Amino acid sequence: MLLITGASGGLGSLIAEKLAGRADVRLGTRRPSGPDQLRVDFDDPSGLDFSGVRTLLMISAGYGEDDVVIARHEAAITAAERAGVRHLVYTSLTREGDHLPYALAHRWTERRLAASPVATTVLRNGLYAELLAALAAPAPDGRITAPLGAGRIAAVAREDLAEVAVRVATDPAPHAGRTYELVGDRAIGGADLAAAVGATYAPGTLADARRALSGPGAVPFQVPMLVGTYSAIAADFLATEDEGPLRTLLGRTPRPALTAYAQAVTANTGWSAAA
Repeated sequence: MLLITGASGGLGSLIAEKLAGRADVRLGTRRPSGPDQLRVDFDDPSGLDFSGVRTLLMISAGYGEDDVVIARHEAAITAAERAGVRHLVYTSLTREGDHLPYALAHRWTERRLAASPVATTVLRNGLYAELLAALAAPAPDGRITAPLGAGRIAAVAREDLAEVAVRVATDPAPHAGRTYELVGDRAIGGADLAAAVGATYAPGTLADARRALSGPGAVPFQVPMLVGTYSAIAADFLATEDEGPLRTLLGRTPRPALTAYAQAVTANTGWSAAA
């Protein structure tokens, strides 16, 4: 059996769609609602039971402070070892992401997996093009003010990452012990984003972004996380383009990141240059 954790999240739901109807697949979620779903809550280690799972596709539980995320991943890996899972596929963060505030928990998890007797494959995912639709969406006046400076980012369509995860998790043996860097094949910047949606690019400062993100209801750890993401992009630390793994694992040309960005902007905000 193949079990996918985080199946109700953005990446997990895409993976679940691609595997729909397969009798050998189960979807892990905190609140299961169907026969193909199992309760999987990393915050409840005693309730994690991976009996009968041959391959575990462990989607990072990265929403939280580092100590929370590390505890979640430790619980899942320990449960996999206890249950005799044969192969664990983990969705990590691209090596270029070491400059991001949330990299530490990923690197800790990779180190933990390296010491595990379970066969592993690490998918080091680049930042989603769809994430840029939240970080750098046009304002109603048609300006993108995200503080990206002149930096670029090799963003990747989440759909492509889901497809790679499915290909690896459904036939994991050839990928045992491998770590794949999965980033886009073209680095894009703020001006490219603006052109893709008929907006203008007028980058603000990191201080402006911090003030905007620190409004009522802001989750404390999110503010430095997002400001750090802007900073890493602006400093051009995320611009390294695909060197082959993404294209090879897909078996085709990757989806254009700008197309994924533009579609997400429209879906999220209804933005149109003609509006």
